[in-house]
Amino acid sequence: MPNRLATATSPYLAQHADNPVDWWEWCDEAFAEARRRDVPILLSVGYAACHWCHVMAHESFEDESVARVLNAGFVAIKVDREERPDIDAIYMSATTALTGHGGWPMTCLLTPSGQPFHCGTYYPQAAFLQLLAAASEAWTERRDELESASGRVVEALRSVLDAAKKPAPLGEADLAAAVERLAHGFDPINGGFGSAPKFPPSMVLEFLLRHYGRTGDPTALRMASETCEAMARGGIYDQLAGGFARYSVDERWVVPHFEKMLYDNAQLLRVYCHLWRATRSPLAERVTREVADFLLNDLVTEQGGFASALDADTDGVEGLTYVWTPELLIEALGEADGARAAQLLSVTGAGTFELGTSTLRLLSDPDDLQWWQQIRLRLRAVRDQRPQPARDDKVIAAWNGLAIAGLAEAAMLLGEPRYLAAATKCALFLLDRHWVDGRLHRSSRDGKASPAMGVAEDYGDLAEGLLALHQASGDGFWLHRAGELLDVASQHFAADDGGFFDTADDAEQLFSRPREVGDNAAPAGQSAIAGALLSYAALTGSTSHRAGAEAAIASAGELANREPRFAGWILSIAEAVVAGPLQVAVVGAGELADALASTARSAISPGLVIVHGEPDAAGVPLLADRPLVAESPAAYLCRGFVCDQPVTAVADLLAGLAGQP
Repeated sequence: MPNRLATATSPYLAQHADNPVDWWEWCDEAFAEARRRDVPILLSVGYAACHWCHVMAHESFEDESVARVLNAGFVAIKVDREERPDIDAIYMSATTALTGHGGWPMTCLLTPSGQPFHCGTYYPQAAFLQLLAAASEAWTERRDELESASGRVVEALRSVLDAAKKPAPLGEADLAAAVERLAHGFDPINGGFGSAPKFPPSMVLEFLLRHYGRTGDPTALRMASETCEAMARGGIYDQLAGGFARYSVDERWVVPHFEKMLYDNAQLLRVYCHLWRATRSPLAERVTREVADFLLNDLVTEQGGFASALDADTDGVEGLTYVWTPELLIEALGEADGARAAQLLSVTGAGTFELGTSTLRLLSDPDDLQWWQQIRLRLRAVRDQRPQPARDDKVIAAWNGLAIAGLAEAAMLLGEPRYLAAATKCALFLLDRHWVDGRLHRSSRDGKASPAMGVAEDYGDLAEGLLALHQASGDGFWLHRAGELLDVASQHFAADDGGFFDTADDAEQLFSRPREVGDNAAPAGQSAIAGALLSYAALTGSTSHRAGAEAAIASAGELANREPRFAGWILSIAEAVVAGPLQVAVVGAGELADALASTARSAISPGLVIVHGEPDAAGVPLLADRPLVAESPAAYLCRGFVCDQPVTAVADLLAGLAGQP
């Protein structure tokens, strides 16, 4: 019989609906049941695309003997970390404090009040059973000692998590020093930073590109360009369908952990788009288009939102869908084309993955691009006949906001209206289904919002996406709705030191109120809000929003100075602050207006915002009181709302963007 997870909106929880474990979702009733039975809680946190989560589920949670032990001595709670990042953050802080490392699945033992007394990650079945036996014995024989130790852990964590951040504004010298620190950790052979495993450093790359845009620093551009090329040519990138895997297990980007996450691809879409803007690199343009097409082909849902991830496993085997041998290529393409493709894609008899199989790498562009495009389509068609990884089709507000921003910018820079159409449909869906009674819900599935309320990153990233959509479309509606999101964020998430908590002031109270300062796989909540506040200020002239952005940047400044690899988005926003707002309003329609808008969008200043529309368009401050010039389309170039004379020629706009009179 299915357990309580059968009705869950989370695909990850639904994966465990047929377990013999008597699972509960996170709820007050589960904690009440633990108090009633006087037993501890087993908290298991993971996500649908997680390989080791699947392994532990197969080894332990699907096993009748393990389930009997769990059901008899514990209340078992299953949490999707993507649906409830607040719960994940709090207990991950305990896990890393107690063990020195973290990861998923996260396995915690709690008192009925929710205080952790043991934390870990993946346990093989034998070790897991030993843990449960030891926990039961300790709960029965040494409960006072256990609860006392748990209380000390919680108090120590609270003192760290609740501490106000000392403001440290980021100026020009700090940003230059961050580039220098990053250069010390840069891998000059393989690109990226540090050693294996290597994650795509999306926000650090964005910072480096913005720093180059403001200063012309060749070191920043070199690190960004070399990393982007190495990733795009490696096995971490899907050479047949587009899209990046979550990370590479080696330092050369050869073998990925095969799950594909929306948040990675949304951010990398924007990075490669900005790299193309700065360099006009054909590879950057190709990857931008392919990643955008991956979102539209593989992750879009029926309602227009974007699914969270594709699984790391196929039928329980990691990489099954994606890897090849020379023989498989010949079988798919014939002797001549198969051998040629094997050489081009670095597929050898020895292999680069398991059992002699290889990931596909495109280490150099083929001489015959037309041949390669045909081969790519043929291999994709063959691969599509293989078993496919499962898709986690829940829609996360924050990650969809990142996708909206990436697609809107790609639409503007590459002139692709279908990207703008997809971004618009996604935004309308989120505002229709996730925005309920003036508050944002975190996730939905099949168009139905989950009960989980939005956290700071949801408000910040969605506002960021709507502001990009406003600039791509010239529609004041998106600016207005972004302002609503930021109003709620400022009211309910603000901290006394100028930063932002991850959860609202009226959210469920955990043993501490979570607040992530560092930017890890995606922007931290307060970074996301800071970036949106700054863009909103540049588009409207609001000094209060700009002040809010600067205060949030300062609250993360100490971390950015110490560990720039974990503050990429805050550093990116600081670049825009130092550069100052560069505002371009293009009024009018037709070829000249389009050329002026395209020229403005080619500028690489990190403080750039641009809106193109009719004079005095409703709800668009940048277009207010800016008429046509002699009945001709015109561009108004402003720095902090102090504007030059309008221009009607592309050459004059280029000169103004270059800082010439």
